[in-house]
Amino acid sequence: MTRYHLAQVNIARLLAPLDSPQLSDFVAALDPVNAAADAAPGFVWRLQTEDGDATSVRAFEWDTAGSAGVIINLTVWESVEALAAFAFSEPHLAVLRRRRAWFERMRESYLALWWVPAGTVPSPDDAEEAIRQLRAHGPTPAAFTLREHFPPPDVAPAGPRTAPDDWMCPA
Repeated sequence: MTRYHLAQVNIARLLAPLDSPQLSDFVAALDPVNAAADAAPGFVWRLQTEDGDATSVRAFEWDTAGSAGVIINLTVWESVEALAAFAFSEPHLAVLRRRRAWFERMRESYLALWWVPAGTVPSPDDAEEAIRQLRAHGPTPAAFTLREHFPPPDVAPAGPRTAPDDWMCPA
């Protein structure tokens, strides 16, 4: 058993403000999807305010690119497999399939994974660094993706691991 957990960040550039009618379905889906994540096997932690709101966390303000703003999803999981099992299951997939109605298409990396010692809570600054690292260098042990991931630091390295195609959700 590893002494590390998987940190995950994904960001999205909003097509409209969160309180707009255009994003109302997305906002309505947040609580049920977050509750499903919280109950998912292997879930450890997620970034949120004291009242349970993750959308009001300020981060990635350097990456708005003229959008209505950036939202961040920062979580910790026991393993890559636990994260993938949640990410590619319902109700998360139902929201993911509708993302183009709410978020700008991003050409650069918007999701990064990295290992943290168990019990560590990553910060938004850590998440920003992981995204920058992935954009600058591609997948490495310091920041990687679900498609090309690396084992925890306390597991003998065997190079990157490539996820099976059926892990990837439809575009």
